[in-house]
Amino acid sequence: MTAKSATTKQNQTEAFASAPNNFVELLQSSQLLVTDVFDAPPVVLRVDSSIVGTLGNFSASTGKAKSKKTFNVCGIVASALTNGVVLNYSASLPEQKRKILYVDTEQSKFHCHKVLKRILQLSGLPVNQQPETLNFVCLRKFSPKIRLGIIETAIYQIDGLGLVVIDGIRDLAYDINSPGEATDLITKLMQWSDERQIHIHTVLHLNKGDDNTRGHLGTELNNKAETVLQITKDEFDKDISSVSPSFIRDVDFEPFAFRINANALPELVEDYQPRQLVSQRGFDYQEVSEEAHRRALESLFSEAEAVSYGSLIDKLQKSYASVGYSFGTNKAKDLKRFLENKQMIFKDGKFYRFKPNFHF
Repeated sequence: MTAKSATTKQNQTEAFASAPNNFVELLQSSQLLVTDVFDAPPVVLRVDSSIVGTLGNFSASTGKAKSKKTFNVCGIVASALTNGVVLNYSASLPEQKRKILYVDTEQSKFHCHKVLKRILQLSGLPVNQQPETLNFVCLRKFSPKIRLGIIETAIYQIDGLGLVVIDGIRDLAYDINSPGEATDLITKLMQWSDERQIHIHTVLHLNKGDDNTRGHLGTELNNKAETVLQITKDEFDKDISSVSPSFIRDVDFEPFAFRINANALPELVEDYQPRQLVSQRGFDYQEVSEEAHRRALESLFSEAEAVSYGSLIDKLQKSYASVGYSFGTNKAKDLKRFLENKQMIFKDGKFYRFKPNFHF
């Protein structure tokens, strides 16, 4: 052992010895033994026979603006209020965990009140009496830090809490593209759901240009969530919104759809079958593997670290063709937006650069 390595080892030993006792305790409590026995987490939300939500985990609804994400979430909450079936959601909260916390970060109290009444109507409950099991809070006027603190306080103070809905998780972060903020926020969801043994359902917008959840926060959400539902307006009937599993740990369920009826309530569209557009896209950049994306981008930026927009589109076509994917200019422009949203490339002044340590 060299003198340098001996010194390093000594420093590491001293650092460990000076570590706070709670770190040692946390290490011990975090060890897993093959002889440990665990019960499967209780299932609290299903679509048909597919498991969407369990206690100790979190899920999400995503969709573009005006895709009726909040109407969809109303169906989830209404099913939880009654422990029954609403739309295609079937809830089964344990008797000791029937309390629900609904947090709205975007709308005024006037519009939040409309959402509350809609939930009660879907549940078949009177709209002139607040259910004891439902807590509804409006946090539009607060800063992200204060919103986060209020939600955490409610989660730890409400006895018998089983389900938390955060309609507008983006509003709990200052910068949706901050890797640090995204990690901290998703860690909070995992901490709350685990320590309180609750299920948390969040709502996040999709990008306008593609079907990706927004920013680093969206990427972290996709990576850690138990289920991500995608709410999409039907291409042929704008009054209909479909619900499909974008990511799900359990088996996929068949997409279902709802429309808004004359009473301004979502109702199930029976025997819904999504129709295909006449023109089919020959190349789908979202289905390209991470390895193929990386090889194409490494090839593109091998000659220059910074590429102007004028040459980027042409280079994208050539570099992706070199790994087996050919497409036209319009698709290359869509791909460029996709790569930016995924933080695989980024704009630096008038140029674009490659980010090798991207998280796909």
